[in-house]
Amino acid sequence: MPGPNSSSVGNPRGVPDPQTHEDTTNLPSFYSPRSRPLREDEGSAVAPRLDRDELSLSFLVPSSTSNPASTQTDDASRPPPSLLSPAFTPPVTPGNATPTSLAEQQPPGVPVDSSIPSGGCGSKRPRLLETLPEVQCIVRARIPTVSGTEMFLHLYTNNIDNKEHLAIVFGPHIRSRSLDAPRDGETEMDRMVRGAYTGRLYPGRTKSGMASGSSSTDNNPTEEVSHPNGPPLVRIHSECYTGETAWSARCDCGEQLDEAARLMSLPTAVNGGIVIYLRQEGRGIGLGEKLKAYNLQDLGSDTVEANLLLRHPADARSYGLATAMLLDLGQKEIRLLTNNPDKIRAVEGPNREVRVTERVAMVPLSWKGKGGFRSREVEGYLKTKIEKMGHMLDMGTLPP
Repeated sequence: MPGPNSSSVGNPRGVPDPQTHEDTTNLPSFYSPRSRPLREDEGSAVAPRLDRDELSLSFLVPSSTSNPASTQTDDASRPPPSLLSPAFTPPVTPGNATPTSLAEQQPPGVPVDSSIPSGGCGSKRPRLLETLPEVQCIVRARIPTVSGTEMFLHLYTNNIDNKEHLAIVFGPHIRSRSLDAPRDGETEMDRMVRGAYTGRLYPGRTKSGMASGSSSTDNNPTEEVSHPNGPPLVRIHSECYTGETAWSARCDCGEQLDEAARLMSLPTAVNGGIVIYLRQEGRGIGLGEKLKAYNLQDLGSDTVEANLLLRHPADARSYGLATAMLLDLGQKEIRLLTNNPDKIRAVEGPNREVRVTERVAMVPLSWKGKGGFRSREVEGYLKTKIEKMGHMLDMGTLPP
């Protein structure tokens, strides 16, 4: 227990000394904002201490050592810092940690054709449903992101499970047919509230812009939509609570989701992008069983062996819902962002309702040494993907 002369007595917030401040730079990326040492004169009677804490932006104001009096006058006259500042926003995710040049091009794809054996679509024949599920988009909402990009979140229901699956859509030209279809007895306000509108919502708007003849009114100017010249980039992403929310370093799921969103939000992504977010945790075995598998991994099993020991398939996921959601979004040809060539046939559907024209390699920025994280667990996870699940990772992009 610290004594009465301990530095923590005069430092109830635990702010480090200037001599030890550099230690805080080693905190994980989700510790934001970082703490700051107080100047020696901030607690003195000569220079009244400002009411600051770790979230204050006053330390960002440049100070002048040549004229302290004028500095205090400037500080007093300067308006308080805005709450909309980096110190108050959520920390950046690993995949977005490094700014990217606006001139960056879309990643190249490898042409694939599942109709021929040598089409680059993997060796496995996935079990496909005879008919696709019925899906309906029940609500759509605009989501402004911390990176400045806007996307539209679509929430889907279906006739095979009770889960709410999602489509994250980049690009105003990609729309849901089931959402836009008129419904009996609904008003224009009803349509706008569930997201079936054109253009942007704003206070006082009264027309959705989609009913017959309403899109040409002054209240709803016609929406300017870019015209794509090819299929969109699509990522089929399965839910991973541990990797996306709990900062797990056992897998790269969170970084792959970040990278997919980054690529789809680039200015060069004129064809738009779609992340189909399926609620099939743990490759389809659920979160509880997945956590049991983690314990088996700590006992020496790899991710495939752990699933098998729990009497589950190595991969219990299915992609019929993804196919149906892509069709509802009007997409019959896509560029698939994946390292798993066996996923191509599974996404295309039983009768090739959706065609994958290119497979685009998923290479998170961390693999290029531009951010993210490294761990023994994730390296073993990727090794198992390559050796036992047929994933085609470009090992030349991995850090040494």
